[in-house]
Amino acid sequence: MLKKLMISTLTFGLLFASGCVTAADKQAQSKEEQFDTYEMLNLFGEVMERTKVSYVEEVTDQKLLESAMNGMLSSLDPHSSFLDAKSFKYLNEQTQGKFGGLGIEVTMENGVVKVVSPIDDTPAFRAGLKPGDYIISLDGTPVIGMTLNEAVDKMRGKPGTKIKLTIRRNSEKPFDVVLKREEIKIQSIKSGIKAKDIAYIRISSFSEEADKTIEKEIAKMQKKTKNGIKGVILDVRNNPGGLLDQAVAISDLFLNEGEIVSTRARSEDDSLKYNATEGDIVNGLPIVVMINDGSASASEIVAGALQDHKRAVILGEKSFGKGSVQSVIPFGKYGAIRLTTARYYTPSGRSIQAKGIEPDIEVKPAKVEELNTDGLTISEAELKNALKNETAENNKKDGKNDDSEDEDLKKDYQLLRAVDTIRALSIYNKQ
Repeated sequence: MLKKLMISTLTFGLLFASGCVTAADKQAQSKEEQFDTYEMLNLFGEVMERTKVSYVEEVTDQKLLESAMNGMLSSLDPHSSFLDAKSFKYLNEQTQGKFGGLGIEVTMENGVVKVVSPIDDTPAFRAGLKPGDYIISLDGTPVIGMTLNEAVDKMRGKPGTKIKLTIRRNSEKPFDVVLKREEIKIQSIKSGIKAKDIAYIRISSFSEEADKTIEKEIAKMQKKTKNGIKGVILDVRNNPGGLLDQAVAISDLFLNEGEIVSTRARSEDDSLKYNATEGDIVNGLPIVVMINDGSASASEIVAGALQDHKRAVILGEKSFGKGSVQSVIPFGKYGAIRLTTARYYTPSGRSIQAKGIEPDIEVKPAKVEELNTDGLTISEAELKNALKNETAENNKKDGKNDDSEDEDLKKDYQLLRAVDTIRALSIYNKQ
C-alpha cells in the first residue's frame, strides 16, 4: 500500500511539473497527446516499482530517479546531463581552476568516452593522450553501458591512486595507459616572449579572471622588450573551453567594436548578442590565433570573432566544432542539470556546431630538421679576393646572435609558423 502511494505521489508530481512546463502550449496539444503523456507517466511509475521489487540487487529510489533524469537529458545530446551534488561541486571547482583527477576533458560518442583534449601539465597530458582518442575501458571495465557522469566519476579519485585506461587511437591496436591521479591546479594562462619581441599567450582554459591576467601579462611584455612587442600569438590548441563571459572578455581585449558572438535559443526572448567595447590593448598589432582539433567551445568563439572581424589570422587545424550553449540550473541539495539551451554563432552568422572554425592558414604538426649540405655550398664572402663590405661594421647587431633562438620554436613547427606570420604582417604593416 505504501509503495502504491509513493508511485501515485510521484506520478502526480511529474504530471504537475509537466503541466507547468507546457501550460503555454496546451491549446496546441490534442486530447490524445495529453492522454499519451498521462499513460507514459503511469508506465514510468510501474516500471520503477517493478524494478525496485524484482531487480537482482537492492536499489534505492535515489539511484533510480537520478538515473532516469540523467537518461532523459543525455538522450537529447552529448552535453546535457543530470549532475548529482558531487558532480555539481566538481563542475564548480573546474571553472575556478582547481580540481582532482587526470586532467582530461571528455565527451561521449557512440557509447564510448572521447577525449576532447588533455589539459596542460596534467597526468593525461604527460601520458601523451590526444584529442580524438577513445577511452574504451577503465581498470578493465568496458565503458560501453556507462553514462558520461559514471565514467568521469570512475576516473576521479584520491590523489596518488592509479587507474588503467584502454585507449583506441585511429586504426591502431588498443593500448593501455596507467595514470596516477593528481590534484589538478589549472594555470589557465601562460605567457612568454618568442623570437625576442613577439608576445606569446597560452590559454589552456577559460576560467575566472583569465582576461585580467592576459591584460597584465601583455603590459609586462610590452615593457620587457626594447622597442615594444611586434605582435601577439594566442595559443588555444587543446583548449576545451570554459566560461562564456571569459571568451567574450578576451575577444573584447583586441576589438574596438562590433559583435563578438550571439546565442540563439528556441525562444527569441532568450537569444543574446555580445558586443565589443572600445579599446584594443595592443593598438592594432598583428595577432595570430593557433587552433587544432582540441580547440572547442569558448576557444572557437574567440577564434571565430577575431577571424570574422579580420583582426587575427587563424593558423593550425580545424577546431572541434562544439557550438552549443549549456546552462547549469541548480536544484538545491539535489545537484543541478546541465541543459543545452542555445547555439553559438560568429559575428558573420556562422554556426560553429559540428563544423568548427577553419584556419586561414592550415598547418599540421610537423618536425623540422636542418638539411645537412656537407659543406658543398659557399657564399660570396668565401670566394678568393672577394671585395669587402665597407658598411659591415655599422650593421653589426646588438645583443646575442640569432643562433640563440628560443628552443620552443625548434620543437613546435606550428608555433614557428605563427612567429613567421607575425613577422611578415609586422613588415607589411610598416610598409
